[in-house]
Amino acid sequence: MIDFRYHLVSIVAIFLALTVGIVLGSTVLEPMFFKSAEEMTASLRKANESNLAQISQLQTREEGSDSLITAHLADLVRGQLVGEHVLLVEAPGAPAAMRDAVEKLVTSAGGVYSGRISLTEKFVEAGQASLVDGLATTLAPPGTAFPDGASPYDKAAAMLASAVVTNDRGQAGRPNVAAAGVLEAFQSGDFLTLSGKPEERATMAIVLAPAQPYDGEDAERETNAVVSVAAGLDSGALGTVLAGTANASGTGGVIEALHDTGGVASAVSTVDTLDFAAGRVVVVYALREQLAGRSGAYGIGSGATAFEPSVAPHSPSPTPTPAGSRG
Repeated sequence: MIDFRYHLVSIVAIFLALTVGIVLGSTVLEPMFFKSAEEMTASLRKANESNLAQISQLQTREEGSDSLITAHLADLVRGQLVGEHVLLVEAPGAPAAMRDAVEKLVTSAGGVYSGRISLTEKFVEAGQASLVDGLATTLAPPGTAFPDGASPYDKAAAMLASAVVTNDRGQAGRPNVAAAGVLEAFQSGDFLTLSGKPEERATMAIVLAPAQPYDGEDAERETNAVVSVAAGLDSGALGTVLAGTANASGTGGVIEALHDTGGVASAVSTVDTLDFAAGRVVVVYALREQLAGRSGAYGIGSGATAFEPSVAPHSPSPTPTPAGSRG
């Protein structure tokens, strides 16, 4: 039989083996482990430094490109909008800092900047939808029939469009007598504010998207209200571009919502790079493309099909050189 001494010796042998294993592991394997960890850390640090360097180079390149295009922006857009009157419409939450840039853009392209309409937060508030609907219905001329299923904002957009845009260049710069009082009514209701002379109808419109997607339980309805305005303006004008930043073409953004509408998306052009000089040039080219009956989704967002229109923009005729001026 196996006696107690045998058990004792076996137990001692087991513990001795464990002790030896621990000692060997700490003296042989530990340095190898730390060496491997140090090598991995050094490799990750090197890769991170390389990535940061590449990011810095890309930022520098982008800033240089933006600076160059800004310096030559007037040359890039000159003559593209001659004869056109252009209106700016700001959605609630649109970046006010872009106002001057858009106005300068239009005038540099040879267009007439007719003014600005800034929609207020009240315009898209859930509790105001019935008031917007009632106001639009009241302002509609006798016999007006809105499409079946038209939302309050579809109706409001149609009435606003009748007052501020036209697809007849012969009427550009002139008020629409039939729509007299529309802007005043919406302004009196605190649904919008005015700057310039938007009542002197434009032939084209630029709708400025919110800087950030709307949030909250009413976000989708508020977003769709802006899409309705863009669609309404486009239907009454020679062309409309919905412009904003990459945020507008991201999840929940106004440009993304417009791309999901089907019919509207095929009529209204979008640009999601308005915060770049190159993107502002694209806005002008997109407007120009609209005059040819085409539209597109331009920029860097997932819904964009290209950075800019593929069709070469109209080039103004060169100024004749006076006789005898050449050497």
